[in-house]
Amino acid sequence: MMPPTSKRTSAASQRILVTGGAGFLGSHLCDRLVERGHDVLCVDNFFTGRKANIAHLLGHPRFELMRHDVTFPLHVEVDQIYNLACPASPRQYQHDPVQTTKTSVIGAVNMLGLAKRLQVPILQASTSEVYGDPEVHPQTEGYWGRVNAIGLRSCYDEGKRCAETLFFDYRRQHKLKIKVARIFNTYGPRMQPDDGRVVSNFIMQALQGKDITLYGDGSQTRSFCYVDDLLEALVRLLDTDDSFTGPVNIGNPVETSIRHLAELIIELTGSSSRLVCLPLPADDPLQRCPDITLARKALGDWQPHTDLRAGLARTIRHFKDMLS
Repeated sequence: MMPPTSKRTSAASQRILVTGGAGFLGSHLCDRLVERGHDVLCVDNFFTGRKANIAHLLGHPRFELMRHDVTFPLHVEVDQIYNLACPASPRQYQHDPVQTTKTSVIGAVNMLGLAKRLQVPILQASTSEVYGDPEVHPQTEGYWGRVNAIGLRSCYDEGKRCAETLFFDYRRQHKLKIKVARIFNTYGPRMQPDDGRVVSNFIMQALQGKDITLYGDGSQTRSFCYVDDLLEALVRLLDTDDSFTGPVNIGNPVETSIRHLAELIIELTGSSSRLVCLPLPADDPLQRCPDITLARKALGDWQPHTDLRAGLARTIRHFKDMLS
C-alpha cells in the first residue's frame, strides 16, 4: 500500500538545494528535479564533481550553480535539501581522508543547521558502507554493521555513520524532518573514468584492450543499481510522510559476482581483454547486497527495473563517447 504523503507534492514548484550536484549522482538528480519543474541550486566544490556533468543545465532558467565547500556554512533560502556532497569511490575518498571525514561530518552539521533554520526537509545520501564487511546477508536496515574504525576506508565508512547519527539526533532534539537513504553500488553515464569504481574500471580497461584486474578471485559479490532507478527512489523518499525517516536501503537486490560483471563487460564491448587477479584490498567486503523490503513498502512499491545488461550497454556508450 502506498504510504501517506506529506503536504509537499512533486507538482508544486520548489527551490531545492543539491549539494554535490555536479557529481555523478548529483548531476542526474539536478536533471530530474529541473524536469519536474523545480528550481535547483547546485552546490559543489568540484573536488570530484565535474562542470561537464551540468554544462547542459547552465543556461536553464530553473538551474543555478554555486561553487562552495559544505564544510563551511551556507546561507541560502530553499524548500528542500538533498545532501549528496562527499567523494564516493575508494580512490577519491582515500586521496584526502581527513577532508573526506570533514565533508561527511562537518558538512552534515552545516546542512542540518541550514535545514533547522529554514525548517525544511533534508535527505542524507548515506551508503551501504555503513554495514562494513557484513556478517548478515543480505543487509537489512536493522543490522548495525561490522566496520573497521581505523582502516583505510574508515574515513568514508565512519564519516557516513557519524552523519547518520547527527541526522537522527537533529530529528530527536530539534524535530527536524529528515530522510536517510543507504545507497548501494550505483552505475551509469557520467561516472568518472578514473574514479576507481569497479564498473568504470572494467569498462575503461575493456575499451582500451587492457587486462581487466580482478581483486581476489572475483567471487566477491555486489549489487548494481542503474542511476535512473536509484534517483526515482530518492525523489520518492523525500516526498514521503514526515513520520518516515529511514534509514532505507536503496539498491538492486540482484547479486552479481565481480567475475561475472567483468565477463559481461568484455562481451558487451567485444573486447579481447584478459582477466588478471590481484590481491584483495584491505577491508574490502566479500558480499554486499541490499534487502529492499522496506523500500518496496515505504516508497510505493519501488524497485529497480533496469536490467544489468541494458544498463551496462548505456554506460558503455557513454564511455565510448568520452574516448572518441
